[in-house]
Amino acid sequence: MAKGSVRKKGKKWYYRFYVEDASGNLVQKEFTGTESKSETEKLLRQAMEDYEEKKFIAKADNITLGELLDIWAEEELKVGTLSNGTVENYLGAIRCIKKHPVADRRLKTVTAEHLQTFLDLLTFGGTYPDGKVKKGLSKDYIHSFSAVLQQSFRFAVFPKQLITFNPMQYIKLKRKAEEVDLFSEEDMGQSGTQPISHDDYEKLIAYLEKKNISAVLPIQIAYYAGLRIGEVCGLTWQDINLEEQYLTVKRSVRYDGAKYKTIIGTTKRKKVRTVDFGYTLTAILKKARKEQLRNQMQYGELYHRNYYKEVQDKNRVYYEYYSMKNTQEIPADYNEISFVCLRPDGCLETPSTLSIVCRTLAKKLDGFEGFHFHQLRHTYTSNLLSNGAAPKDVQELLGHSDVSTTMNVYAHATREAKRTSARLLDKVAGND
Repeated sequence: MAKGSVRKKGKKWYYRFYVEDASGNLVQKEFTGTESKSETEKLLRQAMEDYEEKKFIAKADNITLGELLDIWAEEELKVGTLSNGTVENYLGAIRCIKKHPVADRRLKTVTAEHLQTFLDLLTFGGTYPDGKVKKGLSKDYIHSFSAVLQQSFRFAVFPKQLITFNPMQYIKLKRKAEEVDLFSEEDMGQSGTQPISHDDYEKLIAYLEKKNISAVLPIQIAYYAGLRIGEVCGLTWQDINLEEQYLTVKRSVRYDGAKYKTIIGTTKRKKVRTVDFGYTLTAILKKARKEQLRNQMQYGELYHRNYYKEVQDKNRVYYEYYSMKNTQEIPADYNEISFVCLRPDGCLETPSTLSIVCRTLAKKLDGFEGFHFHQLRHTYTSNLLSNGAAPKDVQELLGHSDVSTTMNVYAHATREAKRTSARLLDKVAGND
């Protein structure tokens, strides 16, 4: 009899059990149950009985694309060398694919035409099978879906030998054509993500000091040090050297929707970098540290402390974030961590709440329409380069993989440098 178990994720229970695949290996299958543990246990018993009677899941002739994706995720994706962030991206793509009818097709009947139609729908948007009309996804998202399908079909060919060829080899990823209105009177001079002026930055800080004080420090750090939203939230006081004025970027914080957990992981490129800063940010950080110590005294037993817990999933390790009041008993496997960006009660200010704050002020604060947190990083880049910083130095401060990435951000972020370059010809003509 197959072995099975149930577990709770969010409000729902899920049931899972092991089955044999076509190669005789045991693979785990998980299905959505209900909000009732007993009902989910009943579904588990029925599913295991059905499997024992028919062996329907494991037969190569019956396996669906959705089932292949689950097997590939368990046997190859989760035990591979990809970063935790990439793995979570791919698992998210799998969940999306499984909502589409193409995932219910028997593997041997899936053709390149089916896959091309599916990827075209993701690229260009349109009416989905559930009747909803959706816009096309970004290029990065499309590449994630393509990578998942490409690798899982390759896995099905070998080593699984479930099919004899990979239909993804015939797929062409298409691009959305850029539409230009030749007769529009709209000024196209300001394209791309624009930096914010220092006056606007001060306006932003003044607004947040009244409306959402917890968001002030993360935004100040991003403005003066160029950190990404997850990197700002992952910063600890041990990462900061106030005497020599530099900080070390080691980790990033993100929310995992599948696990319903805030996860502490590596940075985007899994690299540790050093970011120097000046006297302005030094003063901001010293003031913030004093304020946090004051809050800790005022809140007393109600003050929260922050912890991480190491979790192993196959050969992969990740860290879950937890906050607990001073009065709560701390589990033995919890490790305390001293984050920089805190709410007044001591809890971590997370990327999720920061993103909500940015969307809210984009709607309510005049002049900040379309504002997002990453705009602060673009502003940092623009401010350094426009004031004479060496591009290679800026690249290393930002953690970009290539200096061309840094320069492309700057080229899209501001027109002032291009104006200055263009006016050099005035000097040639003697009109400077």
